[in-house]
Amino acid sequence: MKRGLVLSAALALAAPAAAQSLNARLAGDLVPTHDPVIAREGDTYYVFGTGLDSRSSTDLVHWQAGPKLIEHLPDWATRLIPGAQGAWAPDISRVDGRWRLYYSVSTFGSNRSAIGLATSPTLDPKAPGYGWRDEGLVLQSTPASDYNAIDPNFVIDAEGRHWLTFGSFWSGIKLVRLNPATGKPLDPAAAPIGIARRPAPAGAPAPIEAPFILRHGGWYWLFASYDYCCKGTNSTYYTVVSRAKAITGPYLGKDGSAMLHGGGTIFLRADLTEKQRFRGPGHPGFLHDKDGADYVVYHAYDRENKGAPTLRIAPIRWGADGWPVAED
Repeated sequence: MKRGLVLSAALALAAPAAAQSLNARLAGDLVPTHDPVIAREGDTYYVFGTGLDSRSSTDLVHWQAGPKLIEHLPDWATRLIPGAQGAWAPDISRVDGRWRLYYSVSTFGSNRSAIGLATSPTLDPKAPGYGWRDEGLVLQSTPASDYNAIDPNFVIDAEGRHWLTFGSFWSGIKLVRLNPATGKPLDPAAAPIGIARRPAPAGAPAPIEAPFILRHGGWYWLFASYDYCCKGTNSTYYTVVSRAKAITGPYLGKDGSAMLHGGGTIFLRADLTEKQRFRGPGHPGFLHDKDGADYVVYHAYDRENKGAPTLRIAPIRWGADGWPVAED
């Protein structure tokens, strides 16, 4: 019996330790991160979030804080949105040799909001030519609007047309066609197309926001966050996914539930209750890396660090049924 126990112990010591998840290995400047997006230029990964904070890494594991992309809001933004203190929820894309940074300007709980655009030839603050050029207002909402012009995400469809999806609360997630040359609405007078919402009784909040659309396997995949962020470890945020054959929808969850009726399939949710550490995971951004791997970046609130919004990154596995799974 003793010899058997010794042999079992020896085998256990010889076996390789179980691989830790990417999230478990993240290190460095992870806090505070809110509403992140991710991009890669050369051998460096960059994450940008609310406040237009920046972080960089060469291995997706060790992160170092960098400079703010824009120190002060442009004059047009402070005129349009009185009381705005900074930029929220950016989106980043490479288009025609320049990086396009879409960002939100608003005040909490209001739909007097705007989406702006800035561009730079490079993401590397040390590279020649680095610097963000203000391209001005993209679109706005007012208290008379039935939508909220924040949380932008740029996408190119299979036909090469350019679009911007956006939205938070009110009547949900919207989509507008863009002029490829300017990155602004192709027809400024056209009403935004509704692609997702959470119906609610009159006057009640309808918590849906943070859309992101990606193309994969002949489908358009729409991700959005439900319920409430920004409450630390009391946040109830979670993220759902749906898909459609056309970029304009209809977007349906795995069970056929429609995103226009508050449906979808859960993609990110908080740890199991026995863990209780990272709460309210949401506001996802995505990266299709050069080696073909896919990643989701998002924030969650850390119970072990006073509820701080923390950078989280997970590889995505596309299941046998074609649907994405975050390998958290």
